[in-house]
Amino acid sequence: MSDQWGRQYRIHIFGESHGPGVGVVIDGIEAGIPWDAEFLQTQLGRRRPGGALASARNEEDVAQILSGVYNGYTTGTSIACFIPNQDARRADYGEDVKLRPSQADYSGFVKYKGFADPSGGGHFSGRLTAGLVIAGAVAEMALRTHMPYQSGSHLLQIGSVKEEKISLEQCGPETLETLKMQKLPTLDPEVGQRMQEAIEEARTQGDSVGGRVETVVTGLSAGLGDPFFDSLESRLAQLMFSIPAVKSVSFGAGEALAGMKGSEAADIWYVTEDEIQTRENHNGGILGGISTGMPLVMQVTFKPTPTLGQPMETLRLKDLSEETVSFGGRHDPCIVPRGLPVVEACCAIAIYDAWLEVHGHGNH
Repeated sequence: MSDQWGRQYRIHIFGESHGPGVGVVIDGIEAGIPWDAEFLQTQLGRRRPGGALASARNEEDVAQILSGVYNGYTTGTSIACFIPNQDARRADYGEDVKLRPSQADYSGFVKYKGFADPSGGGHFSGRLTAGLVIAGAVAEMALRTHMPYQSGSHLLQIGSVKEEKISLEQCGPETLETLKMQKLPTLDPEVGQRMQEAIEEARTQGDSVGGRVETVVTGLSAGLGDPFFDSLESRLAQLMFSIPAVKSVSFGAGEALAGMKGSEAADIWYVTEDEIQTRENHNGGILGGISTGMPLVMQVTFKPTPTLGQPMETLRLKDLSEETVSFGGRHDPCIVPRGLPVVEACCAIAIYDAWLEVHGHGNH
């Protein structure tokens, strides 16, 4: 099933954008992991709609834990989490389906023979990423019991405004923690201000902008992942492409590697304090599909929000007539800041699944 993922750490997301709610069922979690409800809600709060730079939809996104947690610890059985939709407006969409440009209205209609809920994208909506954030937060709770796991992200690009990639020297805990406290996390505050202006300009024009996120994960030991089809990059990329609006994923120096010579792209090995490291990290902490112990660095590209507040050409599905309409609903002028915690969550899910394959546990 396309809404299920994982070998050891298995997740199953469910719900529709304007249905009763969304959520996730998690299997494979170890017993005895300390439950951090505050951390879970903080992660959901980073993703939730609301505010001047996001959708006007007002959802509290409070996770209801239905099973799998008792007396502050995971029990080792399935964790079921549900988030009610408190501000759904199915009436904004109606039953007369108009094919929105760059949305899944047509492909979903064909796939599910016209029975899919089309309201706000239905099961294709970014609303379902709340379940990914929950699963990622739980995975991070577990990872932190085994290693000094830490992740952080910054906005590499919003529209035409770009920031420099993070350097190896900046991949420390202080920088990563500082980024998580920012509404629009950037390494350069001046760039962050220009990004905010670009989002506000798009919003006032009834338009939208896309962008790129760069995420760093530290504290990983070497040896996680496998070569070829189960490489750590493959697992991470599969989860990243499960996030609606994601259109490209790269690691380390990414596309810049195409313009380098081998001598420039080399990650030279050396020993420091009895640890084997590399002087640079052009490969983003993964070689042969397996973690090297260096910081995992990846970039994820989001397309602009497709549904706009300005008139757009469309096709009416019932009679295939062409028309120009202004679509209703509430939409983000830029989805990228809200997508950032989803990227971090997907990193934790993939890494914990890979960690369990190496170390295992007795809950199966």
